[in-house]
Amino acid sequence: MQRFINLLRKVADGVAGAMLATLFVVFIIQIAARYVFNLPVGWTQEVQATLWLWLVLWGAAFCLRDEDQVKFDLLYHMAPTRWQRIFAGIAAVSIIVAIAGALPAAWDYVDFYYRKRSAVLQVRMKWVFIIYIVFSVGLIVRYTLGLIAILRNPEAPPSRPSLHPSEEAR
Repeated sequence: MQRFINLLRKVADGVAGAMLATLFVVFIIQIAARYVFNLPVGWTQEVQATLWLWLVLWGAAFCLRDEDQVKFDLLYHMAPTRWQRIFAGIAAVSIIVAIAGALPAAWDYVDFYYRKRSAVLQVRMKWVFIIYIVFSVGLIVRYTLGLIAILRNPEAPPSRPSLHPSEEAR
């Protein structure tokens, strides 16, 4: 099972890398078209905006480690381990409930954009914003796995429920 999870992590990192490389290539095309050939193209801006949105949400859901996330954890680290576990569990449940509760409204919003199309490429905007649903489901799964790790292993540090391969090497 761990090999499968590591494979999924590598695939997620590869997808993010491919999006970043594509974003860079489109950026270079935009610069060359505008300043070298004096022929500005509009599609590059749409592709860049969409790729940036997808890259940020994909990376936040599937590529960032727990300690890479921004946290206000001064009191958390001052608390005894038992209270850290309680805080981590409450935080995980809160995030799961909040995102799962917002998911139907988010889906309605994304689905509403099926009617609209982008200005230049005429892509349905639903496909631009569907990444938010993927992001939400990814976070729900991530924090559910973290909560399970916290509940299953009372000896593991609650701030690091082994969700990323580099954490296992430490």
